[in-house]
Parts: sequence; structure tokens; C-alpha cells
Amino acid sequence: MTTAIVFCESYFLHEQAPTHPERRERLQYTWDQLLEEGLLRDPRIRLVHPYPAPPEAVGAVHEGSYLDFLERASLKGGVIDGDTNVPPGLLHRALLAAGGAMAAADEVLAGSVTNAFAMVRPPGHHAGIRGGGGFCYLNNVAIMTRYLQRKGMERVLILDWDAHHGNGTEEIFYQDPSVLFISIHQSPLYPGTGHLSSMGTGAGKGYTVNLPVPPGSSDEVYYYLMESVIVPLAHRFHPDVIAVSAGQDNHFTDPLTSLALTASGYAGLMARAVALAGDLCGGRLIAVLEGGYSVEAALPYTNLGMIAAMAGMDFSGIREPAAYLWMYEEASDPGALQEVRQKVAVLKEQLHSKWGAF
Repeated sequence: MTTAIVFCESYFLHEQAPTHPERRERLQYTWDQLLEEGLLRDPRIRLVHPYPAPPEAVGAVHEGSYLDFLERASLKGGVIDGDTNVPPGLLHRALLAAGGAMAAADEVLAGSVTNAFAMVRPPGHHAGIRGGGGFCYLNNVAIMTRYLQRKGMERVLILDWDAHHGNGTEEIFYQDPSVLFISIHQSPLYPGTGHLSSMGTGAGKGYTVNLPVPPGSSDEVYYYLMESVIVPLAHRFHPDVIAVSAGQDNHFTDPLTSLALTASGYAGLMARAVALAGDLCGGRLIAVLEGGYSVEAALPYTNLGMIAAMAGMDFSGIREPAAYLWMYEEASDPGALQEVRQKVAVLKEQLHSKWGAF
């Protein structure tokens, strides 16, 4: 099994402010960790350079008026919302992130690798048809999905496990039965969307599946959702490729969320997704980095764990530094699983007319 990592040091250049949660250190610490571990020298890893997404790829997802705004704002700066400004030079960097996802798709489609991880920034899943927000400008995974479909991958499963609901991705595909969008996210939390009752509309009804989880949800909750909802729905949908919006702000040290995943849990979650892709679509899986703001305690280890799982490496020894483990006891809620089980029962009832019993 071979895994492509799409990355370039230009991803360090995007900066809203030195103290902003979505800052360059998110990738710098991870990159240093990968170099320290010697991962890039492993024959199971292939490093791939990104390219800027072309206008037609971006225009297949976002309206022209919004892209015109980004182009103008990128000259002198601008503002999207209270958390998301447009620094000068933004558009090129956002296009390079979207193109990084497309480059990952190219490698998988060509068969040169089994799967790929686009380790890009800025992230994208809050960017919708007409605008951005939540640190996002262009929807990298949606742009990649439409690109995959133009290349013949008709049915795409998008699994978004970022702690924040992927409202932009949901909006883009809400009426589209060719994309099964499944989101696991903390609730309540920004952006306040992603309710159980939001299941798509028109021909897309039943193809949006929201799995809101309470604060304190840990590895066991995510494993349960994978086994009880995601795997059976994926078998019914039978995708040509699986795309993962790989947010890593579910970690128990993340400063913006209240969840309790571990680095080992992330690796295990990705291993399950890789196995699912092996069962259904020839192993074709492309992960695209979304959020994750614990730059020292989490990201170097969660990224390492996910890459190891994708490449079929032993990830049993990957864990956070012991100095942070006391925070897990405070973050984890053993009662979260029971609450999630109750929500899943409701969800299955709602989806029964579309997907039957699962």
C-alpha cells in the first residue's frame, strides 16, 4: 500500500494573524514531526507537489461573484466574517490548497498510489456556493469531488469528521444524489448547523446524514458511529471513491472544541475508513486536511497516526506526549456514547424510507 502526501512549504505562507487559531504552525509542527520520524524516506510514502486549482474547477463549485470578491479582496485585504479576513495574496494560496486536493485525486486516479492525504491550508469545508467563513475560503473537498466526477468517479462518499459541521459542503451537495455527505460534529458548536433532521432535499433527500455528538465524545463514540451508521450506509451507496474531510479539532487538547479523541483514535478511525475503501472502491480514498488547532499537543501526532494508517504501517505506538494526558480525563464524558446511541436510533428511523433497515 502506497500513500501520497500532497504538501509544499507555500502552505506556511497564509496568515490572518500570528495568534489566529488557523496559523502556519498548524503545518510547521506536523512537517517537522514527519521529518523527525523519517516518514518521507519510507517507500510506502510518496511526496507530491500541488498546483493551483484552475478557474473551471473552482467555478464548478463557487459562484463567480464570490470568486470576483476574493480576487478583489486579495489585492489589498478584506473581511468575510469576524473570524475570517482576506489577507493580501489570499486567492493564490487558497487556489493552491484546492489544487492540492486535486493533485491528491490525480495520484489516486492514476493508480500510482492507493490513497492520498492533501495536507493543505487554508481549510475549506465552511465555504459554500456564495461565500466563505469559519477560516475557509474555497471548499477544497467539494472542488476535488466535482473534479473526481468529471474524471469518471460518479458516486463520491464524503466523510467529514471535523468537530465543526461542514455547512459549506452540505450546502453544495444538498440536492445531489451522486454525493453521500456524512458529517460527525460536535453539537452545540459553530456554525450551529448539521441537525439530525437535515437530510437533503429533492433528489438529494437521504444523501445528507448528520451525526451530531455531545461534548466529551471520545474514540469509542466515533468507532460506534463508523460501525453502526457509516459502514452500512456506504455499502448501500457503493461509492467509486471515498473523500475524507479530515478535521483534527476533535482531539482532547484542542482549544476550540470540547471533544476527546486521541491520536490513537484518529489512526484507528482512518484505518477503518481505509478498510471500507478497500471493500468498496479498490482502496480509493483521499483525505483533505480541515481544522485542528492544538498545534503542539495534537496535530503532529494525529497527522502522523492518520498517515501511518493510510500507508498500512503499525500505528500502535503513536500517542500524544504523556505531559498532556491528564487533560483527557477532564475532556472525556463516559455518558456521551449512550446519548449518541439514542440519536442514532432516531436517525435510522428517519432514513428508513431511503436506505431501509441498517
